This record gives sequence, C-alpha cells and structure tokens, in this order.
Amino acid sequence: MTGAFVSGAELMAGALGLAGYPFVVIDHPIASATDSELERKARDTLEQAHKLLGLGA
Repeated sequence: MTGAFVSGAELMAGALGLAGYPFVVIDHPIASATDSELERKARDTLEQAHKLLGLGA
C-alpha cells in the first residue's frame, strides 16, 4: 500500500492477530506521479520487498 495507508494496515493486521506483520510501502501519491517518479517508486518498493523476503538488496 502507499504510505498514506500504513496506519490503517497496521491496525487491520493487529485486529487480525498479526501485529507487527511486515509489508512493503510505496511512496504516496501514485495517481499524480510522473513516469519517472513511478519508476523510482517501483525500484524502491522492489528493494524493500527483496529485503523483506530475505533476498538482499
């Protein structure tokens, strides 16, 4: 999800008994981002995902 929704995702995870559940966050906003901004956001998000999955950077 985007950074604007992190608190809601954390709250939902806690309600489901998964407090501290790790997830990847992409910078907000998406809709108004340029192509180059979206590419940067995608690279940053993939890096987070790789770290979260233990695949390195």
